[in-house]
Amino acid sequence: MTTITLPLFPLTTVLFPDGALPLQIFEVRYLDMINKSIVNETPFGVVLLTGGHEVRTPEGQEHFVGSGTLATVQETTASAPGLLQVTCRGNSRFQLLSRERRANGLWFGQAELQDDDRQVPIPSELQGAADALGRVLASLDGIPEQRWPVLPPFRLDDCGWVANRWCELLPLPNLQKHKLLMLDNPLIRLELLHDVLDEHDLLTS
Repeated sequence: MTTITLPLFPLTTVLFPDGALPLQIFEVRYLDMINKSIVNETPFGVVLLTGGHEVRTPEGQEHFVGSGTLATVQETTASAPGLLQVTCRGNSRFQLLSRERRANGLWFGQAELQDDDRQVPIPSELQGAADALGRVLASLDGIPEQRWPVLPPFRLDDCGWVANRWCELLPLPNLQKHKLLMLDNPLIRLELLHDVLDEHDLLTS
């Protein structure tokens, strides 16, 4: 597997491959990270924060899980001096081999990239999850695309894509979302999400 060194952004959210990540950046360490990511066309790593705060505080450092998702910058808008609105997209998953916090407070990690989900067609017994997601996407008609919670292209025939979108949309605990993210079998991931949808009567129109 490929190993890379990259800056890390601990957040109280879980980013999935092909998922949207809107950010409001004002800390110098992250403004610098985003600028270098744009100039060098390189990703940064989003990891789930389990202790501490997203914003740097004097009383302690961040604690985060040992795996996450690459993020690439799609769009930036300077809404005020020192304030940057950023839209990112999730890419491959990774497992951290090591991590270090540098002088400016920015975390870096040596990461091993994980294989992307293989494409698995939706089996008939799980089609309800894809159909329900299709209805959610249809309800976005008339809403500006930049406000959509799901990024195109839509792949309603693929287990991994459908499962990941439901992971984003459902109000599941973040640690549960992270466990689903790191499952290497997209069919099992969708089966688990299908059970959640069924339990909450979300499979019927």
